[in-house]
Amino acid sequence: MDFRQLESFISIAKHKSFSKAAKELYLTQPTLSNHIQILEKELGTSLLNRSNRRITLTAAGEIFLNYSLDIINMKQQAEFNLGQYLGKIEGTIDIFSSTIPEQYIIPSLIKSFSTLFPYIKYNIHHFDSFDIVENIRQNKIDYGFTGIFIKDSCLEYIPIMSDELVLIVPYNMKLDNENIDISVLKALPIVLREEGSGTRNVLSMELKNKKSSFSDLNIIANVENTQTIKSMVAAGIGCSIISSKAIENEIKLKSFKKYTISDMDLIRKFYFVYSKNKILAPIEKDFINFVIDYFIQKSR
Repeated sequence: MDFRQLESFISIAKHKSFSKAAKELYLTQPTLSNHIQILEKELGTSLLNRSNRRITLTAAGEIFLNYSLDIINMKQQAEFNLGQYLGKIEGTIDIFSSTIPEQYIIPSLIKSFSTLFPYIKYNIHHFDSFDIVENIRQNKIDYGFTGIFIKDSCLEYIPIMSDELVLIVPYNMKLDNENIDISVLKALPIVLREEGSGTRNVLSMELKNKKSSFSDLNIIANVENTQTIKSMVAAGIGCSIISSKAIENEIKLKSFKKYTISDMDLIRKFYFVYSKNKILAPIEKDFINFVIDYFIQKSR
């Protein structure tokens, strides 16, 4: 057996899918199948149940997965230590983030981290806040930047930023006051982020506190991309609830106007969240420790 076969097995076990593992490892599915067949032949046992649509591990597969993780972790540790000895630590860090941290936090964070580890490369993956937390809970990813807090004893949350959600309207639209209440909001055509986003989650909780719900709003579109929402409002299609940090340039350019909803608490927090129990590569441990220290220093 070799490292590529073990990495293939670990990825299939993580995703419970040959196609997703192939995408992650940039391999073809026949290559992955060949890797698993070789492993099973060498070990003399089946590692995967293939009878159902979803791939699951056999009892032998569960045992072998722990050893596979240990072997790959030892390999990564050896590469890291040798890199330190030779003065050149290399590798790739996958960063998973929701919209606001991706745009306003991660660039400066990477710049600072790169001064310590100049040979590290990065893959930035955009996920909804809810999906980031769920994927960490399911051991599909190790950490991420999110706009929601879902309590779980296996997760550690580091607060990184606060932000306020505001109402934006087309620039040629004028409301009576700079601070409006929920009754005004209900009368407006609303373009809103899709389910799973931190923005929608905060708004949902505040509507519930006001004994209201999304059914009371005139939602004309659900949109995945914040930039698309801003373009739709600027074009006069509707209004939206959006991060105040995401519209600073557009307000200066007079693309639209912003209003505060006075009777709703729309302050939201962003977090760096990671699994307490996951076995990580050395460079990933260094990245997590760096992020923790980075935001502790910023909070002082």
